[in-house]
Amino acid sequence: MAASRTRRRRHETRSSAGEHRLWPTLAVVVAALAYAVLPESLLVGPRLAIPAVELVLLGALLVTNPRRLVRQTRWSRGISIALACLVIATNLLALAMLVRALTSSKPDGMPLLLAGMQVWLTNVIGFGLLYWELDRGGPVARHTVARDRMPPADWRFSQDENQDTVVEVASTSSVRSNWRPEFVDYLYVSLTNSSAFSPTDTMPLTARAKMLMGLEATAALLTSLLVVARAIGALGQ
Repeated sequence: MAASRTRRRRHETRSSAGEHRLWPTLAVVVAALAYAVLPESLLVGPRLAIPAVELVLLGALLVTNPRRLVRQTRWSRGISIALACLVIATNLLALAMLVRALTSSKPDGMPLLLAGMQVWLTNVIGFGLLYWELDRGGPVARHTVARDRMPPADWRFSQDENQDTVVEVASTSSVRSNWRPEFVDYLYVSLTNSSAFSPTDTMPLTARAKMLMGLEATAALLTSLLVVARAIGALGQ
C-alpha cells in the first residue's frame, strides 16, 4: 500500500509539472507559414495579416507560459481557443476559395494543387489545437487538476480503458500511470480523422467533439477529392 501511494504521488507530481510549450508553438508557426505562402487568390486580406495576428496571439500566450503550461487565466484561455479558431476559420475560407478556383474554367493547376496540400495540413493543425484546448478543461487543467475535479472528457483515448490488459500495456494506462493526453495525442487524432474521415482509436464522447470531428472530416474529404480530381484532370490533358 505504501509503495502504491508513493507511485501515485510521483505520478501526480510529474503531471503537475505541466505540458511543454514547444510542440503546440511549432504547430502554430507552421500553420502561419502555410497560410502565408498560399496563392494570392486564397488569401483573406494582405498576405501577412492573418499570420501576424496568429503570431501576436501566440506571443501573448508565451508570456503567460513561456516554457511549461502551468498557469491559466480567463483571458489566456480565451486567447488560446481564439487562436485555434482563427487558424480553422481562415483555413476553411481558403478551402472555399480553393473550391471556387479548382472548379473554374481555367484554374492555375500546380500552385492550386500545392495549395490543397497546405490547406489539408493546416486543417490537421487547427483542429488538433482546438481539440487540445477543449478536452478536459484544456492543457493546464489536465496536468494541474486532480482527476475527480477535472471537467468531463470530450475524447476517450486507448490509455483511458486499457488498465485491465496485460501488464506491459496496462502499466501506461490512465488509471495506473496517471497518464494525461498532450498535444501530440490530439494532433494524431486530428491527423487520423483527416486521413480516414472518421475516428480511429480515439472516440468522441460529447456532441461538440462529434460536431468538430465531423466538420474536420468533411473539410479534409472535400480537399482530398478536389485535389485528386484536379490531378486526374491534369494527367488527362
